[in-house]
Amino acid sequence: MFTGIIETTGTLRACDTHGDDSTLTIASQAFDFARCALGDSIAVNGVCLTATALGADWFSADVSAETLRLTTLGDLTPGAAVNLERALTLATPLGGHLVSGHVDGVGELIDRIPEARSERLTIAAPRALMRYIAAKGSITVDGISLTVNGVDGDTFHVNIVPHTQARTTLADLRPGAHVNLEVDLIARYLERLLHAPQESGLTLDTLRQHGY
Repeated sequence: MFTGIIETTGTLRACDTHGDDSTLTIASQAFDFARCALGDSIAVNGVCLTATALGADWFSADVSAETLRLTTLGDLTPGAAVNLERALTLATPLGGHLVSGHVDGVGELIDRIPEARSERLTIAAPRALMRYIAAKGSITVDGISLTVNGVDGDTFHVNIVPHTQARTTLADLRPGAHVNLEVDLIARYLERLLHAPQESGLTLDTLRQHGY
């Protein structure tokens, strides 16, 4: 599990292909690899990967064909910047929201417009994911925990404050860029419960009775 609060960025040092899957090597001078061990989970642009090799300023991870197909990791080329976050512990402040690192789909940046000192980003999401995205809800974009400001058809809007622009890869994204999306865990499981009311005993009437 992660929080969506990016620790720092890194760069793709190498991508070695093995048939349909790959091994990615990510380097970063700012990431504290001394606190990592083999087998640890590290989120790369919101994708939970397992460290299979570690160095003083780098780590490697195997990426399956399924992950390459469902995320943007397969589109990365050496030198590409990525967002990095270690898995949370019980002592980690939960400053963002609960993020699994299991990407639900790929979105596309449609537009970015300055708004005072922040920027308003419009992102198109797969139609199947839009039912989980609500105004003032949480969304993970390339591993970054963000608040949805508005929803319009198959697009949603988020505002990026200067700190987030400076500490993540979002400042460099231009319209047409693809991003990894993970919807809110609560929304996903709530839908599952509502679609199986006989098993869970949970219905819309029950939620209304409890003020939801």
